[in-house]
Amino acid sequence: MPDKVLTIIEARTGSTRLPSKVLLDLAGRPVLEHVIRRIEQCRRAGEFIVATSIAQMDLAIVKLCAGLGVRVYCGSEDDPLERYHQAARLHQGEHIVRIKADCPLIDPAIVDAAIQLHLESGADYTSNTLHRTFPVGEDVEILTHTALERAWRISDLHSEREHITLCVPKHPDLFRIRHLESGRDLSCKRWTLDYPEDYELLCIIFQHLYPVNPCFGMGAVLDFIETHPEFERINAHIPVDAGVQRSLRHDRRMERPR
Repeated sequence: MPDKVLTIIEARTGSTRLPSKVLLDLAGRPVLEHVIRRIEQCRRAGEFIVATSIAQMDLAIVKLCAGLGVRVYCGSEDDPLERYHQAARLHQGEHIVRIKADCPLIDPAIVDAAIQLHLESGADYTSNTLHRTFPVGEDVEILTHTALERAWRISDLHSEREHITLCVPKHPDLFRIRHLESGRDLSCKRWTLDYPEDYELLCIIFQHLYPVNPCFGMGAVLDFIETHPEFERINAHIPVDAGVQRSLRHDRRMERPR
């Protein structure tokens, strides 16, 4: 019997840089709905759920998912790793796929390729983010349940609890790591949603590509951007890892779970 794959989409409304960003409109639908529809197109993603927090403001995410018929887990507001770990344990996934709700251009083919590499390699952790060759916003990570449990136990910095997998590359002795790489270095491209400039670029991309094919892939975005390079300059000044760097600047120790 094949191992169970569980995909968890992280979603919350409490972003300080762009509040309620996962509910912003893109081509007539909320950002989170685009992410959900794209994961539905994956062949290897298995069961999927949305993980959000118990915060009052995140009820909007619960209502959206209810309307779409998507299951939701509501967990810790202040500890995303705890929330993620409990969601995975409740739904008993053996391999956990991490997808972020601020990535509405996530390509199902890339997700499937990462899952296939992970399952075939026997890795504890597989991603296309550590040795980045894909655009920011095409991010996918997979952990075994055992690896997620280990990360949950050893992560004691606020940055590690917030960014969930941040501790993994710090401990190559504890995790067997594999990397999914693109045939072309596209790491300088930013297609995620953290700042108003990101939203401006995504609105332009969806305006042009969504009516033709609602689940357009990375290749279509590349063709569009390379035809209109002026649009790519809208958010080019934002660092690739802006969110992580902000967390590191305000880092602190936290009590480890027991």
